[in-house]
Amino acid sequence: MSSTEPTGPSAASGGDGHDDESLTELGYRPELKRTLGNFHTFAAGVSYISILTGTFQLFYFGIAFGGPAYWWSWPMVFAGQLMVALCFCELAARYPVAGSIYNWAKKMGGPHVGWLGGWMMMTATMVTLAAVALAYQVTLPQIDPVFQFIGDGSGKNDAAANAVLLGSVLIIFTTLINAFGVKLMARINSAGVFIELIAAIVLIALLAAHITRGPSSALTETYDLGAGQNLGYLGAFLTASLASAYVMYGFDTASSLGEESHNPSRNAPRAILRALVASFVIGGLILLFALLAVPDLQAEQLSTDGLQYVVLATLGKNVGEAVLWCVVIAITVCALAVHTAGIRLMFAMARDNNLPAGSLLARVHPRFQTPIVPAVVIGLVGVIILVININQPQIFSVITSIAIIMIYLAYLAVTAPMLLQRLRGKWKPAEGRFSLGRFGLPINIVAVLWGAAMSINLAWPRPDVYNAQPPQHWYLRWGAFLFIGVVAGAGFAYYWFVQRHRTGVLEEHRAAQPPAAGTTGSPGSPESPR
Repeated sequence: MSSTEPTGPSAASGGDGHDDESLTELGYRPELKRTLGNFHTFAAGVSYISILTGTFQLFYFGIAFGGPAYWWSWPMVFAGQLMVALCFCELAARYPVAGSIYNWAKKMGGPHVGWLGGWMMMTATMVTLAAVALAYQVTLPQIDPVFQFIGDGSGKNDAAANAVLLGSVLIIFTTLINAFGVKLMARINSAGVFIELIAAIVLIALLAAHITRGPSSALTETYDLGAGQNLGYLGAFLTASLASAYVMYGFDTASSLGEESHNPSRNAPRAILRALVASFVIGGLILLFALLAVPDLQAEQLSTDGLQYVVLATLGKNVGEAVLWCVVIAITVCALAVHTAGIRLMFAMARDNNLPAGSLLARVHPRFQTPIVPAVVIGLVGVIILVININQPQIFSVITSIAIIMIYLAYLAVTAPMLLQRLRGKWKPAEGRFSLGRFGLPINIVAVLWGAAMSINLAWPRPDVYNAQPPQHWYLRWGAFLFIGVVAGAGFAYYWFVQRHRTGVLEEHRAAQPPAAGTTGSPGSPESPR
């Protein structure tokens, strides 16, 4: 069968038939084109996590609040997120479906939990897309002032306005690429991830060649932060750990492309784990060798300019700029992956008629075999978010932080109901696919406890995180609780009073009913008896 032909149960091979049966169990008929291989799904997870983007954006934050010893938050966050990822692996093997978080939450916790988890994830994804797009401003003008198109960068609003311009261009690019089909998106994303991984490995080698101190001195340096606080350095460390928590998520994207991948029930769990483990190892080594190689561990620029300062000070201007160009590529594919994941989530909710204009949002383009309207809607919302916050940097930073919390809460909407299913003896992994076996219950318990604890840590009303600069506003400091309460409350109220009365798989996306026992299968049946 040609990869350009629509894939159905009768044409599937190499495990796709099993995966189409999983879709039928959820009530959907296969209609997206299966063209993606192992590396494509792995690349989707890696590009969403985007090690170069995350480490270069947030290194300064970790150093500022926790000193070099904040590095220990990296393995801590990895250990917690690994528990979540392992639960997702079982679900990806059982239900390899678009909009995975929404569908998994719905399957584990029922339609109301599913809708709330999907709504939180979708809202957070659109904000995250805007936040990632802003990273162009952090990097491009440092490479060359020519990228400062608005003013010279010294004006009060020059940087903010230029960030909106650069970010909007990036979002328009990701919208067009996603609209022209998953195959083009996957090629660009995979090429970008390949460059990012090579650049990261080269960067690790270059930093390792310039080591000036041992880890015992670097990884125990706290700058005496936390002195005078109630929790001492623990409080400072928990704040600094947000720099790691803000990076290590999005690995579920490797499963969200399940309806467009070959044999996803086997490949998606592997892709999730490989994306998370590769990001942990490569990111951890970059952070470690940066601390060991920087000429002055006490330099003030570490907590202001971050890794950009380390690279330029250690490797020189030419090599440093080459690395920053690779960071630009990483930002681009990260935005592309975030946009892609958001599209699949919106499509998945829309075909259940769980969003306004569901039939339009769930329409698959006959030529490109991808949902184009969600690509345009998410891109438009991302640009609007940038524009309305152009002169509100504090509010934008608060909303961006809250978006991360909402993603952690959306993960909890999957792992917590899954734990209840295990305790009731109702959870059954896919036969012959990824399974945690007897370790499933303890891993699931830790995943739920970790998700709850990290959500509280992320949302804690720290003035340094949620209201760092004057004027001081109480609603900014408590922004996590207020904004999430408004988004969740208003969204769920709309669902409860309006949308839930219309919910149900749209006719054009509904799977044909299987034949009754003892009857001959029809052409529309998921599988004819043999």
